[in-house]
Amino acid sequence: MEITVTPPILFFRVIRKVKPVLVKNTQGMMKNLNFPNYIKVADLGCATGQNTFLTMSEIVNTITVLCQQCNQKLPEIDCCLNDLPCNDFNTTFKFIAFFNKIVKSKGLCFVSGSFYSRLFPSKSLHFVHSSYSLHWLSKVPKGLEKDTSCVYITASSPPSTYKAYLTQFQSDFTTFLKMRSEEMVWNGRMVLTFIGRETIDDPLHRDCCHFWTLLSTSLRDLVSEGLVSASKVGPFNMPFYDPSKEEAIEMIRKEGSFEINDLEIHGFDLHQSNYDEDYKLHSQKSKAGEKEAKCIRAVSESLLVAHFGVDVMDTLFNKFAYHVSQHTSCTNKTTVSLVVSLIRK
Repeated sequence: MEITVTPPILFFRVIRKVKPVLVKNTQGMMKNLNFPNYIKVADLGCATGQNTFLTMSEIVNTITVLCQQCNQKLPEIDCCLNDLPCNDFNTTFKFIAFFNKIVKSKGLCFVSGSFYSRLFPSKSLHFVHSSYSLHWLSKVPKGLEKDTSCVYITASSPPSTYKAYLTQFQSDFTTFLKMRSEEMVWNGRMVLTFIGRETIDDPLHRDCCHFWTLLSTSLRDLVSEGLVSASKVGPFNMPFYDPSKEEAIEMIRKEGSFEINDLEIHGFDLHQSNYDEDYKLHSQKSKAGEKEAKCIRAVSESLLVAHFGVDVMDTLFNKFAYHVSQHTSCTNKTTVSLVVSLIRK
């Protein structure tokens, strides 16, 4: 599909010419609707990049100034961006911080972005679903040791590592629950699925076939072959945490906005190794390794490329696939999927 892009200079000229019409109609809409508490604005054909938010910010700022002049309460403003399916929305969302800087309606304007912040107007959601997202942290925890060769918690990690990861997850998950509680109607429902771990006495324990353990092993292989420096591996940590059922329950109850309706635990197996006796054959093991490598690469490659560069990715995940194939018979897996359904109280 051929994409037509409006040159920036022409775009700014059009914005300047259209601005009086935009302002006039925005003001008229607000007055005719008697200054509503909630406004939804849609930009159809928003394009991509920083320019995307110029028109939207003009509308938002017009509403803000008018409410201040007329001594009216600022409404919550839901900003919807739309374009062709081929539009680069990943780039667009990177400029949300820019949008927040140029709008005058602080804290009351919502553009869908990170789920660890407000996304929607108050009491506007009836049902929320999140699958395999909440185990990703908003950032790598502070206070981690910088000279390790592991990208995540292992049995050899100091207790401070577990504490740092738990603290960051508590902060993120509590924020998520608080933000959604403000957006959901009473009796609304949430179904959340995320990676967790079986309850065991040692919170540092991760089984030998844990995917981040195997990724750490694969990175050490690259170090031993001289493809990556040890000093590069040491500071890298995954922004990830797999809570136990008890940890999740405690945080939900402590935050206090939701009632737990159901909580289920399901087995977690990326390569779904439901094979018969022939599964022990080398070819079957290799296929299992390749399948899990593709899954982990899909969710982690952008983080790894940003730190290690793109050139070593194929080699890294070939190593990873091999190590997975050597652990296909592992039966001591502690990784599970937690499925929690919540009711807004």
